[in-house]
Amino acid sequence: MMDRVGQWPAQTKSYIEDLQQEMRRVTWPTWKQVRATTTVVIVAVFAFAAYFALIDMLFGRGITKLFDTFSK
Repeated sequence: MMDRVGQWPAQTKSYIEDLQQEMRRVTWPTWKQVRATTTVVIVAVFAFAAYFALIDMLFGRGITKLFDTFSK
């Protein structure tokens, strides 16, 4: 147990060095790519929201008509 406690500074240093090496290999997107993908995500969110709102409205009306028909 004591041996493992004494190794944490070396393990932490090794972890940080590995992390720095990996971060040097990262390829970051350009500003143009970030804008393009953000636009796609925002448009997709609004498209899905409109689709689900329409489906919800149609099912709501259908269920209301069904209840009205059978409750008379």
